[in-house]
Amino acid sequence: MEKVIKGLKIDPLIFTFPFVPGCNIGLCSGECCWYGVYTDLKERDFILENKEIIKQYMDETQTKDETKWFEEVEEDADFESGYCAGTQIYNHKCVFLDNNGYCSLQKAAMDRGEHKWKYKPIYCVIFPLTIYNGTLTVDDEHIARLHYCSKSRHQTSTVFDATKDELIYLLGEDGYNELLEYRNQIIGGNKVEVTK
Repeated sequence: MEKVIKGLKIDPLIFTFPFVPGCNIGLCSGECCWYGVYTDLKERDFILENKEIIKQYMDETQTKDETKWFEEVEEDADFESGYCAGTQIYNHKCVFLDNNGYCSLQKAAMDRGEHKWKYKPIYCVIFPLTIYNGTLTVDDEHIARLHYCSKSRHQTSTVFDATKDELIYLLGEDGYNELLEYRNQIIGGNKVEVTK
């Protein structure tokens, strides 16, 4: 049974795919962020509009030259505008990742008392989820590259349970509740066995 919520098809794999119970940058130094991310052009433009704020939260391992923050634009139907631009890799990590594994975009928002994801691209926010061909699914290829989060001994949760706040941010409370109902239909209740 196919489910669509807020225009996104839902891959049932998100309900059982194993993952760590939550993000702890102290364990991995933000490894999932090392490789950069694709941004919708609206997100890229919003970041550039706020470049002077963001630059205040960058360290010596990052470039404050905003012309080096993004790659060339490419077509991609999974983005609202139909186009995306990747963040550049600078000093072997995403240009927005500082030396301690923290995101300058999130640091800026939190320090200013704004929503912590105000400046972050949606694909950063929802990882380890991704949107591929209009489907909300698990970014299993990216997870497999991670030294901490890919290890089964650490995966005591599911992607769905580990990303509740992110799913609410993406789908809204009503969309999340609809997703929760769908999960209970798919797995026959709210007790989930992690697939390994």
